[in-house]
Amino acid sequence: MTLSTQTLAFALEDGLGFLPIILGGIIALAFGIFLLSTFTIWLRALFAKAYVGIWQLFGMRIRSVPCSLVVDARITALKAGLQIETDSLEAHFLAGGNIVHTVQALIAADKAGIPLDWKRACAIDLSTRGTNKSVLEAVLTSVNPKVIDCPNPKSSGRVTIDAVAKDGIQVKVKARVTVRTSLERFIGGAQEETIIARVGEGIVTTIGSSDTYKTVLENPDRISKTVLARGLDVGTAFDIISIDIADVDVGENIGAQLQAAQAEANKNMAQAHAEIRRAAAVAVEQEMKAKVQEMRALVVEAESKVPLALAEALRTGKMGFMDFYRLENLKSDTQMRHNIGLPEDQGKK
Repeated sequence: MTLSTQTLAFALEDGLGFLPIILGGIIALAFGIFLLSTFTIWLRALFAKAYVGIWQLFGMRIRSVPCSLVVDARITALKAGLQIETDSLEAHFLAGGNIVHTVQALIAADKAGIPLDWKRACAIDLSTRGTNKSVLEAVLTSVNPKVIDCPNPKSSGRVTIDAVAKDGIQVKVKARVTVRTSLERFIGGAQEETIIARVGEGIVTTIGSSDTYKTVLENPDRISKTVLARGLDVGTAFDIISIDIADVDVGENIGAQLQAAQAEANKNMAQAHAEIRRAAAVAVEQEMKAKVQEMRALVVEAESKVPLALAEALRTGKMGFMDFYRLENLKSDTQMRHNIGLPEDQGKK
């Protein structure tokens, strides 16, 4: 039992002695694979005359920068006649930029004769992060102008710009704006939405200042000339080359509709005032009827006091029986004369 324990102890000591060698071999193998992959990239850069140091590539690996992407971008720039340092490419990548689009944009600008340096290209690329645009698209638009529909059906859902001339007739206009990217004003400049809004405002103002819709139909180029003369591209990332009126249509008679609506509103107001006056007249009439009834009540009350006064006069001796008798005869004679004076049909009643 003691012999077996000693044998096992010797075996463990021998295994522990080989452990550093095994770990060293694994590290050497990993480093060799890593070096081989980096060596391939270094060799590709060397043959393309875009030399990048092996230790520089190793540093990129440590910083999680794709060596192959940076080297390929450098090779592309050098083949196009542009000298861009590897550190600049790496710094732009670490800042979140797209080095491929940035290099391609520089090449396109250089071939087109447009002044654009690396720092401005990087700034434009970083300013387009989070959007559907890129620095390459900005440069290509600067070389080949693009056409913007005004209004844009995709964003506003409308297909025409509607305005009303002084005679009340609605005019519907479609415009197309040709713009070129201004790389100097691209950073911080307003985008296409501002161009569309300004052009739409200019079209509405121009049509609204026209005396009649016929003037707009006869000279649609007057709209484009007036709008273009306002300098609508100030503060934007574009230079407006031209504004073309693609379509002009006559809409509804807005002036007549407004007049009809105003007439209807005036009629309703007049009816409301008339109803107010009628209600006031009815109220006054009811008040007069109430006052008449009040006066009649006072008369009845006064008449009810007459017999009491006669009785008091007879009781106190201020009136004799013959005086009362003559008074009754007078009342009877007066009633008879009243009945004789009535028409025949009323007299019978």
